[in-house]
Amino acid sequence: MNHKNRDFSASLLGGADLFDLKVIKKYNKAGPRYTSYPTAPMFHTGISGDDYTSTLKRVASDNAPLSLYIHIPFCNTVCYYCGCSKIVTRKYDRAAPYLALLLKEIDRVADALDNTRRPVTQLHFGGGTPTFMSNDQMRTLMTRLRQRFNFVAKDEGEFSIEIDPRECDADTVRVLQEIGLNRMSMGVQDFDPIVQKAVNRIQSKEETMRVLNEARQHGFESMNIDLMYGLPHQTVETFDTTLNTIIEFNPDRIALFNYAHMPHMFMPQRRIDESAMPTPQEKLNILEHSINKLLAAGYLFIGMDHFAKPTDELTIAQQQGKLYRNFQGYSTQADCDLIGLGVTSIGYVGGAFFQNAKEMENYEAAVEGDTFAVFRGYILSNEDHLRRQVIMRLMCDFALNYHQFESEFSINFKEHFADGIKDLDEMAKDHLVELRDDGLTVLPAGRLLIRNVAMVFDEYLQKKKEGGGFSKTI
Repeated sequence: MNHKNRDFSASLLGGADLFDLKVIKKYNKAGPRYTSYPTAPMFHTGISGDDYTSTLKRVASDNAPLSLYIHIPFCNTVCYYCGCSKIVTRKYDRAAPYLALLLKEIDRVADALDNTRRPVTQLHFGGGTPTFMSNDQMRTLMTRLRQRFNFVAKDEGEFSIEIDPRECDADTVRVLQEIGLNRMSMGVQDFDPIVQKAVNRIQSKEETMRVLNEARQHGFESMNIDLMYGLPHQTVETFDTTLNTIIEFNPDRIALFNYAHMPHMFMPQRRIDESAMPTPQEKLNILEHSINKLLAAGYLFIGMDHFAKPTDELTIAQQQGKLYRNFQGYSTQADCDLIGLGVTSIGYVGGAFFQNAKEMENYEAAVEGDTFAVFRGYILSNEDHLRRQVIMRLMCDFALNYHQFESEFSINFKEHFADGIKDLDEMAKDHLVELRDDGLTVLPAGRLLIRNVAMVFDEYLQKKKEGGGFSKTI
């Protein structure tokens, strides 16, 4: 077992001091989740499809593996808490023309890469609801991906899909396994019927468990469950019932997300009754109880809001210092170029971010017009790469070794980041971090506020001195 996680587990199980409301209120400000650095607000429209084409051609002969992300935007109902990029519709015939666009984009990327033999070690279908597409459409999509890209063997890669059990029957699970997927992530949030009604996601325990069991029977190697705290009508007692059900099923990974209420940014959230939301103290109580319960059940705290079994690849990668973070969260695929496919998808290729058009009509016009649908992005500078790496290691390792960065980037770490380290003095006084001459360690209480620690190294956020547009850190 990772000694850092073991210490964290022991401290949490025995210490309410880690959930000091006064300290958490002090640091609970808006800030990025750092699935990218620089973060998406820094992307600009000076990046075009032509830039993407030239970048793809430049990296075609690289040896590093590839990761593919395919965005399927459709949902047949809207969950009020959701902040994802989606199209709510019950017209399933919309999937066919969208599939045609995806196939064209896949061919265009593969052509720009000159039919590269770079191995694809990671694939993720996200959304929306990926299984909005029919089984035959999923077969068609995977067939084209395998024709145009060099996939490693199924047992050597991470090939995953996000599942809504209300849109997934036994045949769908079987087909997903047949086309080569080996990991599944399922949104649950909360099984309490009152909470479900309040957020417009009616999903029974029985249908959820059915899909999970079918996935295991069909050989899916890893199962992840998404939970969410801070939703209306939740209490420690009601959420404990959901936790008991999930722990009994024993998934490999659990994500415990903080509900970020930002109705000014996400229109569906305006339908949530704010008066029914838990108080800050009750929300903190739910978090404390949930973390203690998951740790007691044998899960390890990976970081942010992720837990995994000791034998899971995420845990092993963290122990080896090889954990990575990208737009899908924590990952074991550290050296991949990420190819984003589909409306609003984001890729990271050749040291630059590229995002496709957010509006379907703009995405369609670009793809049908024989160009890439990229409408904005960001090319990283040397300073960006340095800070990206610093933030990455903090988020994944809860520690920094200054000498490693001094050797790789030819800097004096304490001089280069003097302002950021000074900003950590207050956190050190509050026992969130331990500062040393050769590095720093994030202490157990600080791991719950890791975003705050990372923020002091964010050059753009420090210039703004605010976290506008981001969710609260806890």
